[in-house]
Amino acid sequence: MDRMTTDRMMLIGMFDSPFVRRVAVTMTLLEMPFEHRNWSVGKDFERIREWNPLGRVPTLVLPDGEALVESAAILDFLDERAGAGRALLPIAGRPRRAALRIMGIASGAAEKGVLQIYERVFRPADKRHDAWLSRCRLQMHGALVELERLSAARAGQWLVGDAMTQADITAACVLTFLREALGVDPGGAAYPALDALNRRCESLPAFQAIRAEFSPP
Repeated sequence: MDRMTTDRMMLIGMFDSPFVRRVAVTMTLLEMPFEHRNWSVGKDFERIREWNPLGRVPTLVLPDGEALVESAAILDFLDERAGAGRALLPIAGRPRRAALRIMGIASGAAEKGVLQIYERVFRPADKRHDAWLSRCRLQMHGALVELERLSAARAGQWLVGDAMTQADITAACVLTFLREALGVDPGGAAYPALDALNRRCESLPAFQAIRAEFSPP
């Protein structure tokens, strides 16, 4: 088992995953140092399973060896560790519900994108299910349409409140992923307001520091 060399947390997963990336961007914004294990769910599957029985990423390993799984749970832990004054998700009420809804929609779009990639990478061409792929694309674009609507309603602002939240981080990471992995709306014509939010986020040092070219599993 790959052990940590310092008392820092260890983040497992490649930055081309929107789920890994949103965790890494959050840790960078919150100035929480971490060791990175650039492991692929394809070629490093068994290595990842030593820490996470599902073999999934992200996995965040704490200095005492406790392993946290699923990006939403990891983000909740990071917010708790940061404290209410620095947390990147609203603490309660309508703002929290709004942010969680946006995160859920954006994450759903990413998941449908991942399913399309897996269908192409892991299933032989003659076994691919076109109706299933069409349904995934419909769901993915349905989510992006809603994110565009919400972004347009908050044009020039963050999605929830007056400061960046996990809603913005997730939406930006997901759009970048879908563009690079599936070629979704590369010029921003279909989703201009979401594109503007994406460009605003991607211009920030924390986003620029956490980038990786998409590599199929």
